Amino acid sequence: MSEFWKRTLSGSVFVACVVGSILWSPYAFSILFFLFCMLAVDEFHRLVHSPRALRVYALVTTVLLWMTVECLAWRIEGSEQNLHFSGFIFGAAYMLMLIFALLDEIWNTSHQPLQNWGNLLISQVMIALPLATLLFLGFLDKWLLLALFVLIWVNDTGAYCVGSLTAKRKNGNHKMAPMISPKKSWEGLIGGVVFTVGVAYILHAFGWFTDLQAEGSAWLIPLLFAFFVSTFGTIGDLMESLLKRSLGVKDSGRFLPGHGGILDRFDSVLLAAPIITVFSWLCYFIAPLL
Repeated sequence: MSEFWKRTLSGSVFVACVVGSILWSPYAFSILFFLFCMLAVDEFHRLVHSPRALRVYALVTTVLLWMTVECLAWRIEGSEQNLHFSGFIFGAAYMLMLIFALLDEIWNTSHQPLQNWGNLLISQVMIALPLATLLFLGFLDKWLLLALFVLIWVNDTGAYCVGSLTAKRKNGNHKMAPMISPKKSWEGLIGGVVFTVGVAYILHAFGWFTDLQAEGSAWLIPLLFAFFVSTFGTIGDLMESLLKRSLGVKDSGRFLPGHGGILDRFDSVLLAAPIITVFSWLCYFIAPLL
């Protein structure tokens, strides 16, 4: 099978799994993205060559973090009435595990304790926590969650198309960060924003943003939603590119044939997810007051 067809097939299966889990139920999405989160955290620690013990700590803390957020999300959604106590227990265990990992660096007199501890925190703050915030968005409204992914894919496509076209000009295009990602341009960023905003208004026409809209703000919500997705998704992409360039690797792994690793597939989500989640919840609570 050619590289093109491998890339097309694996990408189609990936998109079908993500979209299918969102439309099926928040619980199906939670299970799927828990697996993605575990793979992403482990992939990061393999990239930075963390010792095996630290990788185990990272995976255990990721499980505890996910369960903490899961309990909070279920509690907010209202499906369970006694999960706040379970969330507290998981949260306390999570903090204790982080402290224990630090103490282990002291007891074992690691040669690079600061680097190991820093890598553990990076994997939690920049990978596990952002992916876990998607649970809050999923329990709020599955259409908002689906809109996030659709708009991220639209932004990537729009930026690529516009960036490729403008690169053919006589003087080329204006690079955003040539030392980090040579192909990314300001023209591509603008093109991605325009495409994303346009699709967001189409989704708005189908009622995907209904839960967030206050009277007189129907036009503003999809605009801000799309702008945040496009802007912070691009920054997240650049952050992952910086990580790979610093480590001297082309792809973060081999999760999807032709697409690279799990971090390569979720680089735009890692920064856009918490921003969109906070924005959506703020709109959700503010809209009834207006």
